[in-house]
Order: sequence, then C-alpha cells, then structure tokens
Amino acid sequence: MQLNGLIFTLPKEIKLLIGAFIIVLSLGFFTGLLFVEETSSANPNGIEEQYLGNEDDEQAEVMRFKKSDQEMLTLVHNHMLSMSIIFFLLGLIVSLTKLPKKFKLFLIVEPFFSVVFTFGGLYLLWKGMLWMKYIVMLSGVLMTLTFSLAVVVILWQLLQKK
Repeated sequence: MQLNGLIFTLPKEIKLLIGAFIIVLSLGFFTGLLFVEETSSANPNGIEEQYLGNEDDEQAEVMRFKKSDQEMLTLVHNHMLSMSIIFFLLGLIVSLTKLPKKFKLFLIVEPFFSVVFTFGGLYLLWKGMLWMKYIVMLSGVLMTLTFSLAVVVILWQLLQKK
C-alpha cells in the first residue's frame, strides 16, 4: 500500500477530522509548554530547581521542595504514556503526507527518542545526575520543533487540492 501522499486523496470529512484533531492537539501541547515556562523558567537551572527544590536558596522568590518518589514516578509514567500515544497518532498522520522518505522517518521516529530523553532525563536529574538538565532542555526543544514541523506539514497538506 502506498502511503506517501495519501493525505491528498482523503475525503473532505476525514481531512476535517484530522485538521480538528491536529489543532486541538496543538492547543494542548503548547499549553503544556506554557506550564513548563511558568514552573521552570524554561532554562536548565529552573528545571533543576523545579524537581530538586531550592530550600537552600535564601533569595528565592518562590520556595520549591524536592519532588517525592510518588510525584516523580507519576510524572514520568503519565508523560511517557500520553506522549507516546500523541506521537504515535501524529506519526500515523505524518505517514500519509508527501515528504522525502528520510525526512518523514525523522518526523515519525525522533519524538519517541525525545520523550525518553526528556522524561527519563528528568528522572535521572532528580536522582542526582545534575548534567541531565541540559539533555532535558535539548531534547525538549527538539521534541517541540519536531512536533511543530509535523503539525505545519500536516495542516499545509490538508489544505492542498488533489
């Protein structure tokens, strides 16, 4: 079965369904990024402080405490499961677009690596591997760029005529 470019031949109602899904999914994804910005200042030291606390910093504006075992396991578990489903569905839709094979494969597979590095990295950071904050930051940025690029490609191709 030839999937490359199949998105152009889908019936209008399926295109509308995919478009609505992608828009609502994007609203949820980017709202999550606003939450990250609000809670960790979206920088490596803010990420470290969010998960390891800042009790020793007498000049901190907001007092934060180290996350508990339960909080960290819940965060990693929930994010890895939900993000894997999100990127699986997004990857299925990307597979229907018309793109060069290697680029398409990158958009489909890379987010899964970023999910593992981002949320596995948060867990390792919490366990004391402080340098993981840089891996978390880099993989989070790459995940966001890949998500955004996939969304733009999908929406653009949904709007194209056969």
